[in-house]
Amino acid sequence: MLFTSKLKPTARNPLSLFAYSSSSVCTLQHNLNLILHNTMTTTDLSDYKIIKEGEAEILMHAKNEVFYNKAQVNNRDISIAVLRTFISKRKEEHEAMLSKRMKRAPKVSENNSSKSVMEEEVPQETPLEDHKSNGECKIEEEISPEEVELCSAMEESVKTTEECSAMEEQINHTEVKGQRDLKPPKVLEALSASGLRALRYAREIEGIGQVVALDNDKASVEACRRNIKFNGSVAVSKVESHLADARVYMLTHPKEFDVVDLDPYGSPSVFLDSAVQSVVDGGILMCTATDMAVLCGGNGEVCYSKYGSYPLRGKYCHEMALRILLASIESHANRYKRYIVPVLSVQMDFYVRVFVRIYTSASAMKNTPLKLSYVYQCTGCDSFHLQPIGRSISKNTSVRYLPGYGPVVPQECTDCGKKFNMGGPIWSAPIHDQEWVASMLADVKSVKARYPAYDRISAVLTTISEELPDVPLFLSLHNLCGTLKCTSPSAIMFRSAVLNAGYRISGTHVNPLGLKSDAPMDVIWDIMRCWVKTHPVKTQPEDQPGTVILSKEPVLEANFTRAVASLSKAQAKKVARFLPNPERHWGPKLRAGRQITSKHVSLLGEAAVNGVLNQEAAVNGVLNQETADNGVVNEEDNEEPKSKKPRTEDDITS
Repeated sequence: MLFTSKLKPTARNPLSLFAYSSSSVCTLQHNLNLILHNTMTTTDLSDYKIIKEGEAEILMHAKNEVFYNKAQVNNRDISIAVLRTFISKRKEEHEAMLSKRMKRAPKVSENNSSKSVMEEEVPQETPLEDHKSNGECKIEEEISPEEVELCSAMEESVKTTEECSAMEEQINHTEVKGQRDLKPPKVLEALSASGLRALRYAREIEGIGQVVALDNDKASVEACRRNIKFNGSVAVSKVESHLADARVYMLTHPKEFDVVDLDPYGSPSVFLDSAVQSVVDGGILMCTATDMAVLCGGNGEVCYSKYGSYPLRGKYCHEMALRILLASIESHANRYKRYIVPVLSVQMDFYVRVFVRIYTSASAMKNTPLKLSYVYQCTGCDSFHLQPIGRSISKNTSVRYLPGYGPVVPQECTDCGKKFNMGGPIWSAPIHDQEWVASMLADVKSVKARYPAYDRISAVLTTISEELPDVPLFLSLHNLCGTLKCTSPSAIMFRSAVLNAGYRISGTHVNPLGLKSDAPMDVIWDIMRCWVKTHPVKTQPEDQPGTVILSKEPVLEANFTRAVASLSKAQAKKVARFLPNPERHWGPKLRAGRQITSKHVSLLGEAAVNGVLNQEAAVNGVLNQETADNGVVNEEDNEEPKSKKPRTEDDITS
């Protein structure tokens, strides 16, 4: 027996959940070594630690051979919530499609029956009718042998035709039956690393089908296969790991996966073209981008080369990053007569994450220019304006597509007189499906114990559910006051002034101080002018943007009386919407395989870095001691690098 009587393996995980006494620790380690002997290069379990997240557990090596980031628990939890909603929505759509077919079926059968009645009324002549009597074929003497052969050949052809029609009916019946049976969704995790995400999908999502985990790193694939076995029979039956280039694999499996998950270390741009081809019609693509410095305007030319859009460094830069990524995915999909429908777009921690459904339609693809816009941002007052790329004109039943009107702004800002920077194109259509968000939020709250990051993802989904879906980008109240050099009104007062002016306003999940509104910038500045009249500012130089703005009289008389809807539902119920990080150094981690040094303190923390360095020093000390005991001395190890050796007279003369 592999396990002793002291160990009590559970059916869920035979390796990690044991009830054992202190005397059986050695036995447990020995058994684990035997189990992992075929999949691990070393049998020393002290080099590994067990990480549990949700219902999945993985073995992680201390040398950082395979990438794992604890902060991505938010990413994985929200992906599971989206997949659960996708499975239920997919089932509803399939049932609706079947019901439509059932309604059409009686009409088709009536038409077929009327045709058959008409055919029965018309007498059909058969060439063999004169030669049949009581079901037998009697051949007269006048018929030649050639005619007899012709008769038999015609009989065989009639039988063959009847058999073929029967087979066709059987095949059609099988196809209809196959269409009625909805297969479990097939998932591809294109960049799996340790396989934790794939294992969580397989173990925590009801109704999930096969999960394929890919990686082009041999150590990652070995770790993934080890973790699949470590998680028991459910993981073994559903998850499979392959050593392959994700781009090649997706290109060679077109329209095969219902779900494709892209979560790379950095930019996903090189995977988008193949990813949009591997998703089935109506399937979902989940994509993460962690190169926020590029997407938020730190390197505009790099962003343009990767995503085809130029970013702007405004307060809304993180939402613009989301919309740039969506526009890039749409661009790749359009090349194959496909288009996207976003269901959820999230910016959290240090990355952006989008969930889009992909469909194929050459006619619907023509609407893409209507969903994209260029952004004009003033260099003085940070006012922004959007210019759609295209427009459409409907006449009777036809739709005509035309280029968008422009320019939407003059050479100089009408508010402060400064120039404009132009960025984009960005996705200016809605980035969320509010029906999906409501379903996800209800599902998350119903099974909160199954989400390790419940507090964070419920707060994010709550904020998203209250966003204005048709308003791209947002304003920052503190930024407006910084331009005018005035004290800031409270968010409730500013919201009330916008609502009393007849416009809509909401918060945004991207920034706690961000405000989305459909009010034009003229109205926003008039509200601020009215505020400054009751809260005067110091005299500023005449060339300052704030001075130019305040020199104009407001056209709109702002009303700061508190409006009923000035507080969102979440604020009224005192529901937390923006939570602090659960621990220090919560953010991006080191790429797999890189050696941890003292310069990584800001990423990992001083305790973690010192622990790794001390462990390496202890290992090196043991190795050096063993080498010295064996009498083997490496002269190169004892020799100092030339750059660190003190210079002598010989070095100077040479």
